[in-house]
Amino acid sequence: MEKRTFQRGLKDGIPIALGYFAVAFTFGMMAVSAGLNIGQAVLISLTNLTSAGQFAGLNLIVTGGTYYEMALTQLIINLRYCLMSFSLSQKLDRKAAWGHRYLVAFGVTDEIFGVSASQEGAVSPWYNYGAMAVAIPGWTLGTLVGAISGNLLPDFVVSALSVAIYGMFLAVIIPPCKKNSAVLEVVVGAMAMSTLLSYLPLHRQISSSLIVIITTVMTAGIAAWLNPIQEKKEGTAGGE
Repeated sequence: MEKRTFQRGLKDGIPIALGYFAVAFTFGMMAVSAGLNIGQAVLISLTNLTSAGQFAGLNLIVTGGTYYEMALTQLIINLRYCLMSFSLSQKLDRKAAWGHRYLVAFGVTDEIFGVSASQEGAVSPWYNYGAMAVAIPGWTLGTLVGAISGNLLPDFVVSALSVAIYGMFLAVIIPPCKKNSAVLEVVVGAMAMSTLLSYLPLHRQISSSLIVIITTVMTAGIAAWLNPIQEKKEGTAGGE
C-alpha cells in the first residue's frame, strides 16, 4: 500500500518538478550574478523550497540586510505555509506519527499542498514523500543548472522561464475545479478578492505576501461557512 501511494505521489510530482526546474533556473542565474557561488545557491534551494522567500532573501543578501530583517521577511512571506499546514494536518492520515508530520511539513509548498489537498479521503505521508522525491530535486537541480549557465541565455528566455510556475499551478487547480463547484467558487472568490485588495489604498501600506494571507483567510473562512464538510461518523459497537 505504501509503495503504491509513494508511486502515485511520484507521478503527480513530475509536473511540479518541471515547473520548479524552470523557476529555480532563474534563481540560480540571479544568485551567481549577485555574487554567490554555485554551492551557496544550491544549498539555499535545497534547504528552503520557497521561490518568493528565496528571491526576497537574495535581495537582502545583496543589499547587506541584517539577520533580523531576513528572519522577519521570511516569516511574513512564508506565513501562508502555516495556513496550508493547518489544512493539511486535517487531511493527513490520523495514524501518521509526529516524525512523518515533521517530514511532510518540510515539503509543504503551494503546489505540493495543492495536489495533496485534492486527493480523495485521508492522505498518507507516503504520497507527499513521493511528490517531494521529485519536486525537491527538480528545484535544486534547476538552481544548479541555472547557476552553471550564468548569463548564457537571452533575457526573453529567462522571462519565459520565470512565469512557468504559474502555468503549472493552473494545471494543479483546474482539475479539482471541474469536479467540485465549491473548489471553483473558492478559486474565483480568491481571485476577485485579490483583485479588489490590489486597488485599495491599503495595498500600498502592506506587503503582497500579507495580502495573500488576508485573501486566503477570508476566502477560506467564507467557503467553510457556506460549504461545510460533513464528517462521517464512525460506527459504534453493536452497529449503532
